[in-house]
Amino acid sequence: MRIAMVCTPMTEPNLKMARQVGVTDIVGRFPGEKQEEVAALRDRVAERGMKLSVIEGYLPIDQIILATPKRDEQIARMATLIRSMGKLGIGVLCYNFMPCNDWSRTTFHAVERGGALTSAFDAEAEAGKPQHAMAPTTPQWMWDNLAYFLKRIIPVAEEAGVTLAMHPDDPPMPTLRGMAQIMYSPACFDRLLELSPSPAHAMCFCQGSFAQMGVDIPSAIRHFGKRIGYVHFRDVRGTMPRFTETFHDNGKTDMADAMRAYHAIGYTGVMRPDHVPKLEIEEGDGSGYTMLGRLFAVGYMRGLMHAVLGKNSGETPVESY
Repeated sequence: MRIAMVCTPMTEPNLKMARQVGVTDIVGRFPGEKQEEVAALRDRVAERGMKLSVIEGYLPIDQIILATPKRDEQIARMATLIRSMGKLGIGVLCYNFMPCNDWSRTTFHAVERGGALTSAFDAEAEAGKPQHAMAPTTPQWMWDNLAYFLKRIIPVAEEAGVTLAMHPDDPPMPTLRGMAQIMYSPACFDRLLELSPSPAHAMCFCQGSFAQMGVDIPSAIRHFGKRIGYVHFRDVRGTMPRFTETFHDNGKTDMADAMRAYHAIGYTGVMRPDHVPKLEIEEGDGSGYTMLGRLFAVGYMRGLMHAVLGKNSGETPVESY
C-alpha cells in the first residue's frame, strides 16, 4: 500500500511538503487528454521524487452522464486520456457518475476538534435547493447511460493497462435535486461490478462515502476485495440523512481495523486522505481541500501502516535536490 495525495494548489512548496511527510504518489487533476499534457504533469511530479499514479477530478464526463448529443465526443476524449495514461505509466483513472457535478455539502462551516472548520450535509437543507434542469430522471436511464459508456471505454482501458475506478455518489442518496443517482449503496456497486469482470473495471473505495451509508467499513473492504482499485481514506460522524466530515482519527470508523482489512485482501495500490478540516492558520472555509489537515492525515496513515505491516514497510530513501 502506498500513500498518495492531492496537492491543492499544486505548487512547488506543497509538492515538497508532500514528499517530506512520506507521500510517494500524487493524484493529479485532469490536465487535458493529450499525451504531452499528461506527460507535463507526470514529469513535474517526478522532479520531486514522486509518481503520478492517478488522474481524478474535472474529467470531461458530464455529457456522458446526461446522455446529451455531445457524449460521443466526450467518450473520444476520455479514450484519448486513457491511452495517454497507459503510454505514460499512470495506472488509475478515478471517475464518478454523479449527475449533479461531483460531491455536494450544505455547509462548509461546521466545527471540528479545536474549532477547525469542516463540511457537513443535511438532507433537509439540501431539499430547498433548485432542481436540476433535466430533472426528473429515472435510475434505469442512468444505468443505461453508464452501460453505454462502459461498453465503449472498458476495452480501451484494458488495452492501455489502466484501471477505471468508480467513486460513490456523495452524498449517497437515490435522488439529488430531482436527478436519479445509482452509486449510493453496496448493492449498487455489486451491480456495477457485475457489468464486466474485466480487471480494468473496478471501484474507488471511498471510506467516507461508505461510512455515510452506514456500512461497516472493514466488512465492506473484505466484501469488495480485489475489485477495489483505489482508496479514499477518510471518515465522518453520522450517516444519511445527516453527516459531518472529521479528522481522520476523530470519526466513527475503526481506522486500524480498516487498514488491517486492506492488508487482508492483499491491496497494494494507492490510498489518499480526503476531505480534511481546515486548520487555524489556513485561509478559506472547511471545504476539505487545504494542505495542513492532509499532512496530519498522512502521518496518521503512515502510523497505521507501520502498525499493520511493520515499521519498514513505508520507509523510503532520502533524496537530495
